[in-house]
Amino acid sequence: MSLDVQPAVSLKPFNSFGVDVQARLFAQAHDDDEVRQALACARELQVPLLVIGGGSNLLLTADVQALVVRMASRGVRILSDEPQRVVVEAEAGEPWHPFVQTCLQMGLAGLENLSLIPGTVGAAPMQNIGAYGVELKDVFHSLVALERETGELHEFSLEQCRFGYRDSVFKQQAGRWIILRVRFILSRQAHLHLEYGPVRQRLVEQGIEQPTPLDVSRAICAIRSEKLPDPAVLGNAGSFFKNPLVPVAQAEALKARYPQLVAYPQGDEQVKLAAGWLIEQAGWKGFRDGDAGVHRLQALVLVNHGQASGLQLLSLAQRIQADVIERFGVSLEMEPNLY
Repeated sequence: MSLDVQPAVSLKPFNSFGVDVQARLFAQAHDDDEVRQALACARELQVPLLVIGGGSNLLLTADVQALVVRMASRGVRILSDEPQRVVVEAEAGEPWHPFVQTCLQMGLAGLENLSLIPGTVGAAPMQNIGAYGVELKDVFHSLVALERETGELHEFSLEQCRFGYRDSVFKQQAGRWIILRVRFILSRQAHLHLEYGPVRQRLVEQGIEQPTPLDVSRAICAIRSEKLPDPAVLGNAGSFFKNPLVPVAQAEALKARYPQLVAYPQGDEQVKLAAGWLIEQAGWKGFRDGDAGVHRLQALVLVNHGQASGLQLLSLAQRIQADVIERFGVSLEMEPNLY
């Protein structure tokens, strides 16, 4: 067996919160065969199998009594190349932001708004990552996933993935599928999305009148770097809560009470509220309890100042949830997966 399975491994380097818990067993899968070996090993040892990518969407609250497998497969390739439609395939273990930059360097547009999002390619479809007006589903072609129970490979089309806001069939059927590679529809002719957030304003400030996809990526990287802490410096998992969707009537009632409410109509009788605004208005921005805290510049981000445990971070998150629902009548849903 080529898979290197190690006992009692600290997961601190493998989760962006930097929480120091231990995996009973740990391995890194570099190809499909090693993924299958990991499944066989877990069955033989009668332990659960936990598959992780970059560890940027995890909150580990205790030692993991499982075989933890980190997807480490690499490779980016062009499957078809036409001016308006270039299909690019990437292995699940490819780090997301370097993959975006690779595509941009190849002259391929479409992923620029998703720059500097932490994680891996394989984890991206799980919660349909999105930023600055673009979601993964907008550039998605298909993917290949392995069904754990049968070991069979399945192709998933856009429709079969059932993408929603930070949601997909892979999240709905957690533990059933292991994503092996993902394909994207990109283009050599840019169709830029500049209408969301401060992107256009940043480009104007830079004197860029006819931006390229690379210009947009650089602007978004600068904006994200100013707002969000680097996990290598301050442990975090990016946005900790989803932006809640509420009925129009509830949003209008809140707007009457709080004229500065940040809200985005969704066109389906629902309104998306800015979770960060709600948390900041409740007074949590910059809060710290021991080493568990809320970032001083972005209330949507929980941070580990050094030695916080997963349980301490979870407790803080739950206190924020309770306060926001008491003040505003709005439930906040956590984005990271809890283990």
